Amino acid sequence: MDVHYPAGGGARAALVLSADPRFATSAGERVADLEDVAAYRPGAFYLRELPALRAVLAGVAGLTLLVVDGYVDLSPDGARPGLGAHAHEAFGVPVVGVAKTAFRSATHAVRVVRGGATRPLYVTAAGLPVADAADLVAAMAGPYRLPDAVRRADALARGRATPLLAPATGGGRS
Repeated sequence: MDVHYPAGGGARAALVLSADPRFATSAGERVADLEDVAAYRPGAFYLRELPALRAVLAGVAGLTLLVVDGYVDLSPDGARPGLGAHAHEAFGVPVVGVAKTAFRSATHAVRVVRGGATRPLYVTAAGLPVADAADLVAAMAGPYRLPDAVRRADALARGRATPLLAPATGGGRS
Protein backbone atom coordinates (compact mmCIF):
# COMPACT_ATOMS: atom_id res chain seq x y z
CA MET A 1 0.00 0.00 0.00
CA ASP A 2 1.07 3.56 -0.65
CA VAL A 3 -0.47 7.03 -0.51
CA HIS A 4 0.42 10.07 -2.60
CA TYR A 5 -0.65 13.69 -2.15
CA PRO A 6 -1.06 15.45 -5.52
CA ALA A 7 -0.11 19.12 -5.73
CA GLY A 8 -3.76 20.00 -6.40
CA GLY A 9 -4.86 18.56 -3.05
CA GLY A 10 -6.48 15.40 -1.79
CA ALA A 11 -4.86 11.99 -1.74
CA ARG A 12 -4.62 8.84 -3.81
CA ALA A 13 -4.11 5.50 -2.08
CA ALA A 14 -2.98 2.42 -3.96
CA LEU A 15 -3.18 -1.25 -3.13
CA VAL A 16 -1.48 -4.24 -4.73
CA LEU A 17 -2.86 -7.61 -3.62
CA SER A 18 -1.18 -11.00 -3.78
CA ALA A 19 -1.84 -14.42 -2.31
CA ASP A 20 1.90 -15.08 -2.64
CA PRO A 21 4.09 -13.73 0.19
CA ARG A 22 6.77 -12.88 -2.39
CA PHE A 23 4.22 -10.80 -4.33
CA ALA A 24 5.41 -12.55 -7.50
CA THR A 25 1.87 -12.58 -8.91
CA SER A 26 -0.85 -10.01 -8.45
CA ALA A 27 -4.34 -10.94 -7.30
CA GLY A 28 -5.60 -7.40 -7.91
CA GLU A 29 -4.87 -3.72 -7.77
CA ARG A 30 -6.95 -0.73 -6.83
CA VAL A 31 -6.74 2.95 -6.13
CA ALA A 32 -8.94 5.26 -4.09
CA ASP A 33 -9.03 9.03 -4.42
CA LEU A 34 -9.93 11.30 -1.53
CA GLU A 35 -10.79 14.94 -2.09
CA ASP A 36 -10.15 16.07 1.47
CA VAL A 37 -7.27 15.03 3.71
CA ALA A 38 -6.05 16.21 7.07
CA ALA A 39 -3.24 18.72 7.10
CA TYR A 40 0.25 17.37 7.68
CA ARG A 41 1.15 17.34 11.38
CA PRO A 42 4.63 16.21 12.43
CA GLY A 43 4.32 13.19 14.69
CA ALA A 44 0.72 12.55 13.62
CA PHE A 45 1.18 11.53 9.98
CA TYR A 46 -1.19 8.60 10.51
CA LEU A 47 -4.12 11.05 10.86
CA ARG A 48 -3.49 11.99 7.23
CA GLU A 49 -2.80 8.48 5.90
CA LEU A 50 -5.27 6.18 7.68
CA PRO A 51 -8.41 7.53 5.97
CA ALA A 52 -6.77 6.91 2.59
CA LEU A 53 -5.78 3.38 3.62
CA ARG A 54 -9.32 2.71 4.84
CA ALA A 55 -10.72 3.93 1.53
CA VAL A 56 -8.51 1.70 -0.63
CA LEU A 57 -9.13 -1.32 1.64
CA ALA A 58 -12.94 -0.87 1.65
CA GLY A 59 -14.54 -4.13 0.51
CA VAL A 60 -11.31 -6.13 0.57
CA ALA A 61 -11.76 -9.15 2.83
CA GLY A 62 -9.43 -11.81 4.13
CA LEU A 63 -6.22 -9.80 4.37
CA THR A 64 -3.46 -11.57 6.27
CA LEU A 65 -0.68 -8.98 5.99
CA LEU A 66 -0.19 -5.34 5.05
CA VAL A 67 3.05 -3.93 3.65
CA VAL A 68 3.24 -0.17 3.95
CA ASP A 69 5.70 2.34 2.60
CA GLY A 70 7.11 3.75 5.82
CA TYR A 71 7.82 2.79 9.40
CA VAL A 72 5.70 0.72 11.77
CA ASP A 73 7.22 2.49 14.76
CA LEU A 74 9.79 5.22 15.12
CA SER A 75 11.46 4.09 18.35
CA PRO A 76 12.70 0.76 19.65
CA ASP A 77 10.38 0.85 22.66
CA GLY A 78 7.27 1.51 20.55
CA ALA A 79 6.67 4.86 22.28
CA ARG A 80 6.55 6.59 18.89
CA PRO A 81 4.09 4.62 16.76
CA GLY A 82 4.33 5.21 13.03
CA LEU A 83 1.80 4.63 10.29
CA GLY A 84 2.31 0.86 10.42
CA ALA A 85 1.52 0.62 14.14
CA HIS A 86 -1.68 2.57 13.63
CA ALA A 87 -2.58 0.39 10.62
CA HIS A 88 -1.93 -2.74 12.69
CA GLU A 89 -4.31 -1.46 15.34
CA ALA A 90 -6.94 -0.29 12.83
CA PHE A 91 -6.99 -3.35 10.57
CA GLY A 92 -6.01 -6.13 12.97
CA VAL A 93 -3.44 -7.81 10.72
CA PRO A 94 0.35 -7.95 10.85
CA VAL A 95 2.03 -4.96 9.21
CA VAL A 96 5.47 -4.72 7.62
CA GLY A 97 6.93 -1.27 7.18
CA VAL A 98 9.40 -0.73 4.34
CA ALA A 99 11.10 2.66 4.59
CA LYS A 100 13.52 4.06 2.03
CA THR A 101 15.33 6.44 4.36
CA ALA A 102 16.75 6.09 7.85
CA PHE A 103 14.89 7.75 10.70
CA ARG A 104 17.17 8.88 13.51
CA SER A 105 15.25 7.29 16.40
CA ALA A 106 14.34 4.06 14.55
CA THR A 107 17.53 2.30 15.57
CA HIS A 108 15.64 -1.01 15.76
CA ALA A 109 14.82 -1.11 12.04
CA VAL A 110 16.42 -4.04 10.25
CA ARG A 111 18.45 -3.02 7.23
CA VAL A 112 17.72 -5.03 4.10
CA VAL A 113 19.86 -4.69 0.99
CA ARG A 114 18.24 -5.99 -2.20
CA GLY A 115 19.49 -6.48 -5.72
CA GLY A 116 22.66 -4.60 -6.53
CA ALA A 117 21.73 -1.71 -4.26
CA THR A 118 24.18 -0.22 -1.82
CA ARG A 119 21.55 1.68 0.18
CA PRO A 120 19.40 -0.46 2.48
CA LEU A 121 15.69 -0.47 3.08
CA TYR A 122 14.64 -0.11 6.72
CA VAL A 123 12.15 -2.76 7.84
CA THR A 124 9.96 -2.63 10.94
CA ALA A 125 6.95 -4.75 11.88
CA ALA A 126 3.93 -5.22 14.13
CA GLY A 127 2.20 -8.55 14.64
CA LEU A 128 5.18 -10.62 13.49
CA PRO A 129 8.86 -10.73 14.39
CA VAL A 130 10.88 -8.03 12.63
CA ALA A 131 13.43 -10.65 11.51
CA ASP A 132 10.63 -12.51 9.68
CA ALA A 133 9.46 -9.22 8.14
CA ALA A 134 13.01 -8.49 6.95
CA ASP A 135 13.26 -11.98 5.42
CA LEU A 136 9.92 -11.41 3.67
CA VAL A 137 11.10 -8.09 2.20
CA ALA A 138 14.40 -9.61 1.11
CA ALA A 139 12.52 -12.42 -0.69
CA MET A 140 9.90 -10.22 -2.38
CA ALA A 141 9.84 -10.35 -6.16
CA GLY A 142 11.92 -7.92 -8.17
CA PRO A 143 15.57 -7.33 -8.95
CA TYR A 144 15.79 -3.80 -7.56
CA ARG A 145 16.24 -2.15 -4.19
CA LEU A 146 12.48 -1.71 -3.91
CA PRO A 147 10.39 -4.86 -4.34
CA ASP A 148 8.20 -4.86 -7.46
CA ALA A 149 4.96 -4.64 -5.43
CA VAL A 150 6.21 -1.58 -3.52
CA ARG A 151 7.29 0.07 -6.78
CA ARG A 152 3.92 -0.75 -8.37
CA ALA A 153 1.93 0.66 -5.43
CA ASP A 154 4.00 3.86 -5.66
CA ALA A 155 3.33 4.17 -9.41
CA LEU A 156 -0.41 3.61 -8.89
CA ALA A 157 -0.56 6.13 -6.03
CA ARG A 158 1.26 8.74 -8.12
CA GLY A 159 -1.09 8.18 -11.07
CA ARG A 160 1.77 6.92 -13.26
CA ALA A 161 -0.02 3.61 -13.78
CA THR A 162 -3.57 2.32 -14.05
CA PRO A 163 -4.72 -0.73 -12.07
CA LEU A 164 -4.34 -3.80 -14.27
CA LEU A 165 -6.74 -6.15 -12.54
CA ALA A 166 -10.11 -5.86 -10.89
CA PRO A 167 -9.82 -5.50 -7.12
CA ALA A 168 -9.82 -8.79 -5.27
CA THR A 169 -12.42 -9.23 -2.56
CA GLY A 170 -11.16 -12.47 -1.06
CA GLY A 171 -7.97 -13.35 0.80
CA GLY A 172 -4.64 -11.92 0.12
CA ARG A 173 -1.86 -9.72 1.22
CA SER A 174 -1.40 -6.09 0.39
